[in-house]
Amino acid sequence: MDSTQPPAAPPPAGEASGSEVKEERVWKAGGLEPMPIRKLPAAPPSMHIIGPTVFLLALGVGMGESYMWPRLVLVFGPEIRWLFLIGVSLQAVVMLEMARYAMATGESIFSGAARVFKPLMWFFFVTAIAVYIWPGHLSAGAGAFEDLTGIPWQVTATIGMILVGVLFTLARVIYDLLEKVLGVLIGLLVIGTAVAAAIVGSFADLGATLAGMFAFGYFPDQMMTAAWFPVVVGSIAFAGPSGMQQMWYTLHLRESGAGMGSHIPKVRGLAHSGEQEAAPHRGFMFDTDDPAEMEKWRGWRRWVTFDAIALFWGVTMLVTIAFTVMAMAAAQLQPGVVEIIENGERDAALPAMAAAFGQAGGSVMSGLFLGFISLIGLNATLGLFDSFARGQSDMTYSHIKSSRKFGISKLYGFFLWGVIAFGIVILNFGPADGPGAILDTLAFLSTFAMGAYCVTLLLVNNRMLPKPIRPGIVTNLVIGFAAVFYLGMLFYSVLVFGVSDMG
Repeated sequence: MDSTQPPAAPPPAGEASGSEVKEERVWKAGGLEPMPIRKLPAAPPSMHIIGPTVFLLALGVGMGESYMWPRLVLVFGPEIRWLFLIGVSLQAVVMLEMARYAMATGESIFSGAARVFKPLMWFFFVTAIAVYIWPGHLSAGAGAFEDLTGIPWQVTATIGMILVGVLFTLARVIYDLLEKVLGVLIGLLVIGTAVAAAIVGSFADLGATLAGMFAFGYFPDQMMTAAWFPVVVGSIAFAGPSGMQQMWYTLHLRESGAGMGSHIPKVRGLAHSGEQEAAPHRGFMFDTDDPAEMEKWRGWRRWVTFDAIALFWGVTMLVTIAFTVMAMAAAQLQPGVVEIIENGERDAALPAMAAAFGQAGGSVMSGLFLGFISLIGLNATLGLFDSFARGQSDMTYSHIKSSRKFGISKLYGFFLWGVIAFGIVILNFGPADGPGAILDTLAFLSTFAMGAYCVTLLLVNNRMLPKPIRPGIVTNLVIGFAAVFYLGMLFYSVLVFGVSDMG
């Protein structure tokens, strides 16, 4: 592989000047510290059930699939789902490309961006704060819980954020706890939504939902309005994990020990910060000239490809199909729900859909639907709060030398409780008009981050990795299309409609 060898250190005092000092092989990428060459661990079997993808599922199988897209189907019909198919398919490719850099180096994509151009990484640091301090997922889930119990959504969301913070603070190893909890919650969600769709829906609804995924080019006139086009843009961003969630996935890969991430210690909860091992502030590289190492690399690529296609794409698609079938059944059982949404009462969509389900299967079905929405809000909040704190602390620890004296777990705790405190203020005293408005704003802002990270992926994977493990031309074309797709829709929406109509 293309590696550089720095000058050998001078021999220790008292040692003969002619003695040989073993030189460490390194991979030099960008202007930051080179990565030492280490052994790549053997890959696990390709087929598996749980792993770091559970975080993307917790974030991806969220309000886009269960609320925003069914809401669009109610207004525009199932033919609108061709845009969802494009969105989630692009995200599967993005997931594979994020994994490429993370598994090859053990670094997050943020550090990869810093190797290209350090201000690029700080751009994402600021973007994360601007986008993810808004507690959109939790507020929408709490809104559903209010319809179910009568407890004000602000109260439930505030209590939920505090409980999440306490959970992460007390966890010994945060990743291990979250992987288990989210695995159980996602399993309940997948099985439950499939059963609910089978009860209230019909084969005709299922057929229309599947056919709608291939209605390419369907653009109803109403969609191209100031009231709905920005919402459609945000919903496409929410087809799977939105915004910076794919970037944070690189940190979860590292925490799982995938590829060269096995050489990086896991982050511990704040209560166990005294047990935190010292973390390196740069990653490692394997020898891409070694056939045995390259064979192990191909094993890791098969492992993550199974994650991207069978787990991420497949499970996300299954859940959103179930929710779309439920939404179509709701429109048939209670036609007034469409008019309510079209008249701007977007927060009325959830109770109206729940009422339709109750009409089909009784109060149990109504409560079950609202319970699913609440569960999704909790899933997404667990994943988002952890990811935000993990990403911000990683950038701070790796690239602000003075911060390393605090240790990674304390930095994680600082950002975690910071976003919780701000979220509590926004929920109770902020300008947002209800949970639906918070969610729409979050989705729209996420589109900008997604276009930016596609550009970053192209730069990082094609310039910072050794040639044998760089992406091929087809992959680069897909990522380039994704960048144009996300940023093009965003800028068109801003220039033609403005952003103020989203609330």
